[in-house]
Parts: sequence; structure tokens; C-alpha cells
Amino acid sequence: MAEQIVSDNVKHAYDEFYNKHDEAWRMLGAKFKAQHIIDVCQGHNFKKVLEVGAGDGSILKLLAEQNFAPEYHAVEISESGVGHIKARNITNLKSVSIFDGYHLPFDDNNFDLIILSHVLEHVEHERLLLRELKRVAAWSVIEVPRDYKADVDKKIKHFLAYGHINIYTPTSLRYLLRSEGFEVVADLTSMIEPEVTKFNTYINQKKPKSLISDLKISAEYTLKKAIICFGGKKKSEAMANAYTVLCKKADEQVNIF
Repeated sequence: MAEQIVSDNVKHAYDEFYNKHDEAWRMLGAKFKAQHIIDVCQGHNFKKVLEVGAGDGSILKLLAEQNFAPEYHAVEISESGVGHIKARNITNLKSVSIFDGYHLPFDDNNFDLIILSHVLEHVEHERLLLRELKRVAAWSVIEVPRDYKADVDKKIKHFLAYGHINIYTPTSLRYLLRSEGFEVVADLTSMIEPEVTKFNTYINQKKPKSLISDLKISAEYTLKKAIICFGGKKKSEAMANAYTVLCKKADEQVNIF
């Protein structure tokens, strides 16, 4: 039997998280995460897809609606999350399983693609999970939030409130992946869309809706897009809110010890 790595209190925390499920908010976030997956995989066809840390299944549901792949599988640490996934009746979803956060219950090279979207920032032993991804699939799509700021250490309570125990930049994620034997084939940066900001402002934070607030949110987004357009890749990575990569097993493996 595999050694238990994830503590019971961690499992309880994520069970509680999905028990406090907010369908509209999670589906809105999934809308853009799913599109990032489709965009970064452009030009590639994957038949058998596994989402690791599938949450409530919102991303897989949207991918299935767009015929991203003919077969889907999901694993999730939270029993309440598994319940939500099963209730969605996702087209071509072949299996949904509880997993312990590190050991995937599948044979080697069992999948064409693994999706790991906004999971790695929550994982205590990130390298162990990455090695499991590489064991069971040739390709992976990984997306993380770009949480790093110069004073990130002063905001630890803020990030821990979201369960973000790891902080990434595009450069640090690429370093981690390459040092674990992944080759980054394609990548993209993204910012929080005005639609998401408005929902968070008016619904989550319950601030009064106004035309001035709408215009301010849209103007800030447009300005950032313009700065990125003229600043190139370096500026794009510095201003991004999320970073998405498509990677595969590298031909030449790196020995880190």
C-alpha cells in the first residue's frame, strides 16, 4: 500500500471547500481556463485525457462541450468534488476516482494528455506529483496563477487563505518543469478578464454596481493589454495573472541529484 502523504486535515479542508460550492463563480473561472487549454493545445490532437485535481468538473464539462477529446477521466482529492463531477453527466467521461494527491491509480503511459489546472500551487510536494504526471502520460497542460510580487512574503495570509502554498512566475515554473524532465512546447500568459473582475466585485464582494465602476474595470484591462502589446513577451509574463504551458516528456532527462 502506498504511503499516505496528504494529511487528513488537508483532505477535510478541500472537502469543506466543495461543500461551500459556488456554481456560477466556478463555471465563470472554468470558462477561461478551458479556453487556455484549448489554445495552448492548438495543432495537437489528444484522444484520452485525464484531469488531475479536477475539482467540481467544471473545466472537463466545458472541454467536453467543445469536443476537445473523445475520452475523459478525472481524479480528485475531495469526495465532495467527486460528487459534483459525477452529477454533471459530462459527455464521454469514462471514470472519476478519489486519489491521495500524489499516487495516480493508473498504469504507465495510460493517457495522451494530463490537465493540471490551478493545482500545483496547492501541492506540498510538487515534484512528486509532476513525476506521476510524467509516468502516466506523454503530454501535460499545466496552468498556475502568477502570484509573485516583490512583497509577496508580506501577503502570506492572503495567499494561504486561498491554499496557495507555492508561488510561481513563468520563469520559475519553466525551471521546475525542465528540472523534472519536461520540455515546454507551447505557452501562453493571460490576465483576469473584465467579466471575472465584475463578477468578483459586484457578486462576491457585494459592491454596488455602477457605470463608472464598469468603465474603470474595462479601462484598466485595456490599458494593461496595450502595455503588454508594446512590451512583448517579457512584459506579458511580468503582468500576467496566469501562465499556461503544454509540455511533454523531454528526450534527455535531467538528474537533479
